[in-house]
Amino acid sequence: MSDAQDRAFDELAPQYLLDVPRGIASTSVHADARMDPVAEYGRDARLFVEIGSGQGHAIISAAVSRPDDDFLAIEVFRAGLARTMLDADKVGVRNLRLVEANAPEILASYLPEGSASEVWIFFPDPWHKKRHTKRRLVRAGFGDAAARALEDGGLLRLATDWEDYALQMREVLDAEPEFERAFEGEWAERFDGRVMTAFERKGIAKGRDIRELLYRRKTRA
Repeated sequence: MSDAQDRAFDELAPQYLLDVPRGIASTSVHADARMDPVAEYGRDARLFVEIGSGQGHAIISAAVSRPDDDFLAIEVFRAGLARTMLDADKVGVRNLRLVEANAPEILASYLPEGSASEVWIFFPDPWHKKRHTKRRLVRAGFGDAAARALEDGGLLRLATDWEDYALQMREVLDAEPEFERAFEGEWAERFDGRVMTAFERKGIAKGRDIRELLYRRKTRA
């Protein structure tokens, strides 16, 4: 990382970065760890979670435009976390927190059950080589963790520029009993709350179509 990014961890982490009790790995979460959103944000507000926030462009824009909501960015790459903190501080964002951890563990145990109004997955790593597709985030079993974190009626928003991954996402989530489609036709319309990011521009420049999906968490029995 650059000197500025190193300084971000030294100076801005106390404001933005959650201190997560760890499991075995550096990005794992201890099984007994639990987040208290009211304590972390200092208020009771709707919580929006982005998985794989990258350099934070999408979530910072959302946090700036919606000061009455709270936002949580999940990312494992420290350079991206540092850039997010630097840019968030530059524009004075205070309704944003970051966590350096594996997303499934955050959804499956660290977040309180039903605490998220929405979960966003925008342009996740496609692991496009055939031998690597098993590493994709959205695969069989992912829906259980996402459904646990979402409130009844909460939304799961996804976007990718890789057609085969979009098809896999749709197949996986269509089969999840705790979710239902919140779109008509083959794909959802573009989410107007998502700003254009470098990943999206890169995909468009290479001639790839952007495909979006939108699912609603069913009411718990």
